[in-house]
Amino acid sequence: MKRILLALYRLRGALYIPVIVVLLANIVAARYLSDGIRDVWTVIVYGALAVMVLCLVLILLGRWLAPVHEPRRVQSPVRGRWVAMNSPASKVPSHGIRMYGQSHAIDLVAEPDDGRPRPEFGGKEAMRANEEYPAFGEPVYAMIDGVVVRSSDWRRDHRARSNLLGYFYMMAEGVVRELGGPGFIVGNHVTIRSDDGVFATVAHLQRGSAEVQAGDRVTAGDRIGRCGNTGNSSEPHVHAQLMDRVSLRTAQGMPFVFADVVLGDDPGASDGVPENGQAMATRP
Repeated sequence: MKRILLALYRLRGALYIPVIVVLLANIVAARYLSDGIRDVWTVIVYGALAVMVLCLVLILLGRWLAPVHEPRRVQSPVRGRWVAMNSPASKVPSHGIRMYGQSHAIDLVAEPDDGRPRPEFGGKEAMRANEEYPAFGEPVYAMIDGVVVRSSDWRRDHRARSNLLGYFYMMAEGVVRELGGPGFIVGNHVTIRSDDGVFATVAHLQRGSAEVQAGDRVTAGDRIGRCGNTGNSSEPHVHAQLMDRVSLRTAQGMPFVFADVVLGDDPGASDGVPENGQAMATRP
């Protein structure tokens, strides 16, 4: 039974879209349908509501259903000094949801020591230029050894959502992106499969920056692209995650630690993941 529920749990994201479409269509359609068609449509709507209830139950069971994995040691996808946002060291699921393999994902924004400031959130400008953020265009590196199974860099970089008005716009925009599928959420991305079947994804890459293609073999630390601001992103940053399968719709997130990084004010390097708001630095 648990195996069946886990299979359904993996499919919960794919079930949301038809349910949402049916329920939205019902607002308009019920008024214009003939009596015979309306009866059939009512059955469809009740079916959609039943699926929604099932999805909610599966979400509540998610912690019990999701497989348990030991943290995997990986290379940092960035170099220099970066600060963690939405970190699994602070909470799991780190992004508030387990969909799209994001349960242990981490977001990293650049705050370098060379004096380049990162704009603070707020102020009058709702959408800042990406070039104002030091992360934009910075190199991104492979976290694991393996073969590239996905490489996407055709989506455009949008402006940063830099105050509350811009943030609310992003939230509304995210609903539309969900209808387009996970690719429109993570934006441009590269996914690498290790020889033992673990998948590492880095997302929100800059348009046209991918330096690898599907089928290429890479080594951890190889440059694979540049940081951008594509997909459901508020500012240029690197989103990194491990998954147990390639499909973002059905993947479960896996825990990991970055190898040989400096966390916070601790001068020594160790394996770990920075907490929300904590800086992480790599050796030159």
